[in-house]
Amino acid sequence: MKIVVIGGTGLIGSKLVNILRTRGHEVVAASPASGVNTITGEGLAEVLAGTNVLVDVANSPSFEDRAVMEFFLTSGRNLLAAAASAGVRHHIALSVVGTERLVDSGYMRAKVAQEALIRQSGLPYTIVHATQFFEFLGGIAKAGFDGQAIRLSPAMMQPMASDDVAAALADIALGSPVNGLVEIAGPERGSMAGLVQRYLDSIKDGRPVTADVHARYFGAELKELDLVPGGQARLGKITLDQWLKTAGAAHP
Repeated sequence: MKIVVIGGTGLIGSKLVNILRTRGHEVVAASPASGVNTITGEGLAEVLAGTNVLVDVANSPSFEDRAVMEFFLTSGRNLLAAAASAGVRHHIALSVVGTERLVDSGYMRAKVAQEALIRQSGLPYTIVHATQFFEFLGGIAKAGFDGQAIRLSPAMMQPMASDDVAAALADIALGSPVNGLVEIAGPERGSMAGLVQRYLDSIKDGRPVTADVHARYFGAELKELDLVPGGQARLGKITLDQWLKTAGAAHP
């Protein structure tokens, strides 16, 4: 089976490509570097010829409200049109748990718009809502630093390892379209402030994290359960402590 992974050289995409290749499938890691550009449309028709499954894990290079909306709308329209022309039988897109709840976030509004395009396309599809990745905990700490202190929401998170994200996506790519939403998450839940504190402690960063209900995440204040799955989510196997022992030190 031919599978094309848009964003196939990134954190999740590269892991997904490797898993699918070890399972014996023809997998193309598509990116601008390989001559496939979802914004201009360059290379899409060629790379999607004969493709059975398309997995979109690409992300916007800018998180500014207008730029991120333009990216996901333009990329989404071009991908869906090319996929329809090529007869792709399963379109999969990676998105974020809680997109529909964080209406104050320009990034999340853009993901909602991307998801709407997919639902309206008429193509068989699966939208995968994932929680935050362990690899992003350092970035969350950086975003919460105001020059004097790290202030983060006490809202609940259920982050997961990128290896577990890729494993879930591989199973979904080799399965049937659900024409709906699948949620994936980590095996344990904790507050954003608390989990980031554990990460910082593990890399010997002595700064304390202050829990602040008004601290914003991607521009939005969080309610307690905004970032955690609401139904029967597929849970990853790797805990935060396990990840910190094996990979966390590589992501200071």
